[in-house]
Amino acid sequence: MSSLLKLSLDHVLSGLQSKAFSATELTQSYLDQIDRTSEHNAYITVTKERALQDAKRSDERLANGTAGVLEGVPIAVKDAYCTKNIRTTAASKILHNFIPPYESHVTQKVSDAGAVLLGKTNLDEFCMGSTTTPIHTGATQNPWNPSCTTGGSSGGSAAAIANGSALLALGTDTGGSVRQPAAFCGVVGVKPSYGRCSRWGVVAYASSLDTPGPFARSVKDSALLLNVMAGYDAKDATSLNLPVPDFTRHIGQSLVGKKIGIPKEWYENSQMDPEIMDLWKKGQELFEKNGCEIVHVSLPYSSYALPCYYILACAEAASNLQRYDGVKYGFRAENIENLEDMYFQTRGQGFGPEVKRRILLGTYVLSHGYYDAYYNKAQKVRAMIQHDFRQVFQQVDVVLTPTTPTPAFALGAAASDPVAMYWNDVLTVPVNVGNVCAISVPAGLSNTGLPLGLQLIAPSLAEDRLFQFGHIIESSTSMPDLPF
Repeated sequence: MSSLLKLSLDHVLSGLQSKAFSATELTQSYLDQIDRTSEHNAYITVTKERALQDAKRSDERLANGTAGVLEGVPIAVKDAYCTKNIRTTAASKILHNFIPPYESHVTQKVSDAGAVLLGKTNLDEFCMGSTTTPIHTGATQNPWNPSCTTGGSSGGSAAAIANGSALLALGTDTGGSVRQPAAFCGVVGVKPSYGRCSRWGVVAYASSLDTPGPFARSVKDSALLLNVMAGYDAKDATSLNLPVPDFTRHIGQSLVGKKIGIPKEWYENSQMDPEIMDLWKKGQELFEKNGCEIVHVSLPYSSYALPCYYILACAEAASNLQRYDGVKYGFRAENIENLEDMYFQTRGQGFGPEVKRRILLGTYVLSHGYYDAYYNKAQKVRAMIQHDFRQVFQQVDVVLTPTTPTPAFALGAAASDPVAMYWNDVLTVPVNVGNVCAISVPAGLSNTGLPLGLQLIAPSLAEDRLFQFGHIIESSTSMPDLPF
């Protein structure tokens, strides 16, 4: 294995600038590692030729002094981001042959900064799931223990960081789809504020919740990637027209006098694994040692966040996925009798069981007679959850919780019980519904050697707090090296 794979982002950037190695050499090292770790099934599509072409252009820019801030850095992209002239599947049969004629806003920004695209990573179909076990592209294995799940839906991106087949990666977070796999795979994952990063060109699941976010090996690396990803996009009506600060600006600063919120409703969750509870207590002690005050706060409506989320997300999914009908692009069923039969057969054969389940649920809660009972009520609960977070952040700087209620579970364990799979999102979905931002940072190992993560939550547009507080967890925790 090449020693280049072990370098941090800072060392990669300085090595490229000093000509200690070339972008082409670095890229080839990562492509070789993708081959070595192929059994993990982290990638759906490996863009070897594109990567080497990107690397060659990076070497030219490094030589002539026009290098971007991520020049020559190898990056993996979740296969929910549209990439021009590169297949984009969302891990679904219905998009198995879709090649976009356009580039998503975020991947364009990353490319403009000089990053080298290694390939498109695996995910739960249409980002719907917490296990990264899509039927069409196969399950992704956790590099720490291949018999365990990576979490989802951005499990391929998390696995690529953990097994050394990417230095940086892009994911999307609708209800925890960056943070949960980050915790299960022992890497850093960030859910930025909604609107901070453009959704244009990202395959839609739930439009009012989908949030592009970064994966990295360290807190600082994730902040540097978010610096590039964030920014206003006129093509996205929900994009925030605000200046992008340097998210690394407060990393390393003292936390003396800062206040950490501990939500009592979550602390009293009897279903949480004892190892997770112990990790949470250690996290509180860690911040107290660094001069922080622990404040017990209340988020009373957060207990309703999970059902609220699944009503809203499934309703939006049912609407967004109407476009996949076999007419304009993607899979089309054969041996059809008429137009209506084409719709039925294409959607029946093209969508997997979890996608069908959520379309059915979303259609039901939007139907006549049930809209007020479910969807409208969920919108009201969402407003109350957001109000709870606003009240709490008048008392504390950040909120500290575990990222997941358990360590990574066995592959296939949730297949027979969808509700059990949904419950894995219980600690992450309040962030999306509450319109705040969060980070998951590796903070320890389970008794079986699986990574565990702590989650920090901050108000909307206060991502710099996440990196400042997250750095303390990272610098004070003795985590073993990543599996590669």
